Amino acid sequence: MPKCYFIKEGNLIKVKRFEFAIRIVLLYKHLIESMREFVLSKQVLISGTSIGANVCEAQDAESKADFIHKFKISAKEANETKYWLLLCQHAKSYPYPSLLLTELETIQKVISKIISS
Repeated sequence: MPKCYFIKEGNLIKVKRFEFAIRIVLLYKHLIESMREFVLSKQVLISGTSIGANVCEAQDAESKADFIHKFKISAKEANETKYWLLLCQHAKSYPYPSLLLTELETIQKVISKIISS
């Protein structure tokens, strides 16, 4: 994984969401190019990259309530992404994204911790 210099090393959620988004883009590319799959691939791309986008927006929140709201949206997008990845897991001929599901669970735990604290 290429190092992203604009992400601070100590900020776990920023690093995890960025690396996850890159992997989602690679899955999207694989589904489009190898399988000619356009519907599921687009859904997983949108929700999977939206997790990190909302975390990014939360960093510039106007208030504590806005910060929490952005992270709650990120949590919703993570749940939706999990749904699409589970569809890939259970559908015949789709790649099984076990690494992505494991990474997503970690991200969901961190987001939940941030929301609750």
